[in-house]
Amino acid sequence: MRILSLNGWGGRLGEELVAYVSSTDPDLFCLQEATRTPAATSPWLVYRDGGGELLQRANLFGEVADALPGHQAFFCPAARGPLYDSDRTLRSEWGLATFVRRSLPIIGQLQDFIHGAFSADDFGEHPRSRNAHAVRLHDYVTGNAVLVAHLHGLRELDGKGDTPARDAQTARLVELIGRIRRKGDRLVVCGDFNVLPESRMLTELRSIGLTDLVTQGGFTDTRTSHYLKAPRFADYMLVSDNVDVRNFEVVGQPEVSDHRALLLEIG
Repeated sequence: MRILSLNGWGGRLGEELVAYVSSTDPDLFCLQEATRTPAATSPWLVYRDGGGELLQRANLFGEVADALPGHQAFFCPAARGPLYDSDRTLRSEWGLATFVRRSLPIIGQLQDFIHGAFSADDFGEHPRSRNAHAVRLHDYVTGNAVLVAHLHGLRELDGKGDTPARDAQTARLVELIGRIRRKGDRLVVCGDFNVLPESRMLTELRSIGLTDLVTQGGFTDTRTSHYLKAPRFADYMLVSDNVDVRNFEVVGQPEVSDHRALLLEIG
């Protein structure tokens, strides 16, 4: 089973991202910063915040779903706010997307907020609402259940250090996992955590029996050349000790976001 995790950067490199995902064809794709704008007629919209402007792909979720026709597609919005097509204002949903190969039966599924609640009319003040999505799958090849949870962690304006809000987010994530996890499940937790390797968040996840493949593998950079700041850690993939890790890669090329993709193969 091949599991891919990626922060899509709002689709800033949408065409490259879709081509990469299509060619990689993972069994399970966990996408953070997915967009969906039903009323859009242009493939590109503009996000405005604090006087700055950023291009956003209008319907990254739909484009990836079209590129993976053999997958079930799930969109989990955290918020809906304004994007702009010239002077036209459109309401766009933003959040997580999960794509599961149709041959893998989904035997459990849970989405919930780990910070805040759904914001229907605006993206909100920082730190903005965050959710997590977990899918429990039966692997016919091994006869085991695999539980994969992904999230896009809080973005704090003063950096990636520990904060009470991040501590609360971690507690809610662990509680969410506990609600759906069953004894013997092979567990994978991944996404853009927006924390540093020495964070209390990763310490807490290790306390429930998880090992981080990024830091354990000696990787020191989960960002691409499109990201010009330090520190270079953001994305993680953790596994329980009963996961048979066949291969793990922090993908350097191609660059399809300002984040590198994380690609895991398990037996």
